[in-house]
Amino acid sequence: MTRDTRLDRSALDTNPLPAVIDGGKETKGRILIIAGSREVPGAALLAAIGAMRAGAGKLKIATVDSVAPHVGVAMPEAMVVGMPEADGGFASSAVEPLAGLAGSVDAVVAGPGMAEGNICRSIAEALLRTDAALALDAALLHAMEPAGEVRRNSTPVLLPHAGELASLLDCDPQEIERDPVRCGLRAAGLYRSIVLVKGVVSHVVTPDGNCWTYEGGAPGLGVSGSGDVLAGIVGGLLARGAEPLNALLWAVWLHGEAGARLGRSVGPVGFLARQIADEIPALLPA
Repeated sequence: MTRDTRLDRSALDTNPLPAVIDGGKETKGRILIIAGSREVPGAALLAAIGAMRAGAGKLKIATVDSVAPHVGVAMPEAMVVGMPEADGGFASSAVEPLAGLAGSVDAVVAGPGMAEGNICRSIAEALLRTDAALALDAALLHAMEPAGEVRRNSTPVLLPHAGELASLLDCDPQEIERDPVRCGLRAAGLYRSIVLVKGVVSHVVTPDGNCWTYEGGAPGLGVSGSGDVLAGIVGGLLARGAEPLNALLWAVWLHGEAGARLGRSVGPVGFLARQIADEIPALLPA
């Protein structure tokens, strides 16, 4: 039987974040953002900003060679590593160096803005073999294989919208719309992951049948780049040492409440995804 809990600020008290540590950047966690393509370079920036606004301390971005210098200039806080490129996306020769980078950080966000293709499956498989905490989004969700008997060192967080969840389950997107919680639970079990089912009402589900439902936010959150910021927030909290479930619960609430604040100060629609991240620090617990 599914246990459904309303996701609000009081519900988060039983799923706390790690305490804020006074120290150097290493004490606040190391994060790697694997994102972007020639056509969508900005996704890497949006995810990176979300991660830093959530409190991560040390940032690396891995993106395709052609856009890496531009991303580095736009995000001076980051070490940016250009990766081999094919047709505007990551080349197959990028898999090994990406896995090496992932092995040197606490958390990885991978998928925003990446070009779809067979390479995404290889990247996902390589990341799932590392010890880093993972938040996987967008292109990687179309490429994942069910967990099966493969050993994983951590429980990944998956961030699908309805179409991506349908791809994970090999079903019609209308099935997701009819019963998002049931579909989310199927995916959580099949991929042994914590899953966010995105929507006007969002659901966080776990393989053991727990569900948290978030009904806040604002209409303006449905805008290009919003999901990239959310992925970055999840990653930033993972980098700080949050458990995967706690990181996702807090990220969904923070993202939604940031949208609500912008809805009051800017308007119900018309704010930009990059503005969402700026609201996060004031919402984080001390």
